[in-house]
Amino acid sequence: MRDRVLRAALGQPVDTTPVWFLRQAGRYLPEYRRLRERYSLAQLCREPELAAQVTLQPLRRMDVDAAILFSDLLVPLWGMGLEFELAEGRGPVLSTPVCVERLAHLPELDLEALEFVPQTVRLVRAALDRPLVGFAGAPFTVAAYLVEGGPSRDWPRTRALLHRRPEVWHALAARLATNLAAYLRAQVQAGAQLVQLFDSWVGVLSAEDFRWAVRPYLVQLLQAVDGVPRIYFATGCAHLLAEFRDLPVEVVGVDWRVPLSEAAATLGGKAIQGNLDPARLLGDRHALRAEVCRIVAQGRALRGHIFNLGHGVMPETDPDRLAELVDWVHERGSRG
Repeated sequence: MRDRVLRAALGQPVDTTPVWFLRQAGRYLPEYRRLRERYSLAQLCREPELAAQVTLQPLRRMDVDAAILFSDLLVPLWGMGLEFELAEGRGPVLSTPVCVERLAHLPELDLEALEFVPQTVRLVRAALDRPLVGFAGAPFTVAAYLVEGGPSRDWPRTRALLHRRPEVWHALAARLATNLAAYLRAQVQAGAQLVQLFDSWVGVLSAEDFRWAVRPYLVQLLQAVDGVPRIYFATGCAHLLAEFRDLPVEVVGVDWRVPLSEAAATLGGKAIQGNLDPARLLGDRHALRAEVCRIVAQGRALRGHIFNLGHGVMPETDPDRLAELVDWVHERGSRG
């Protein structure tokens, strides 16, 4: 099995810089859009054969070093008795608002209700010759969707809840940490070889609020998932990088706003994942190649570097351009 992603995550020597992409499977691919004409997003997530098919689609076009499970951050809510709708281009929306009292008393995760996820992992692993990335949303990000009811610009209700009802927040975050850890462990037990925790919206918090409202539950979750490399990824978090240094993860993903060298200096010995601006893929080819070469060169100086985007693949992206980028990374990152 090709293991360079795993080796880079652990700071071990690699033959070339490994590369995979956030939102690697999805709407920029014509074959995915054809499936969406026949199936809803919920169907694609819930039916293992379809989810496995979507997960593997990018690997038929490009030589990426890992696959990432096709799913959604809020899928674990189905195992907590909560319903939501998946709207393409908009994000998940709760079917009914969750009252404050219910936020404080979420049930334990019913893994049997989510058995389709481990089934998908097993199907993908049987067809894969490189690592599979399992994932979950982090407690803050999942909680933010629950509190707001759907996507938000700066998550004001969530930030208000921290200060208005801290006892509710602590109960909610603790339960989510326990449930999401169980969800990730189920993916690992089914065959996922590394896991990524997405904290998409934590950048709206100050460092002080991160320390008391987020960090304890991140640590609780991450310490409950061991035996595989763990990646923590958040966007717009330059002001929080120092807070990530002591998290129990092997890799920290950074966006394009933070230079790799600066991230490495702040994060100590952790491997770094990132950090091409996905909008670059829509621009000039020669400028894109120059930027890719610059990031790869920076990454080669680090203890461990996994090339990735600073956020997800944009829907307008040309798959052929993405495949070409993979080849550039492997070419420029070669240790031969």
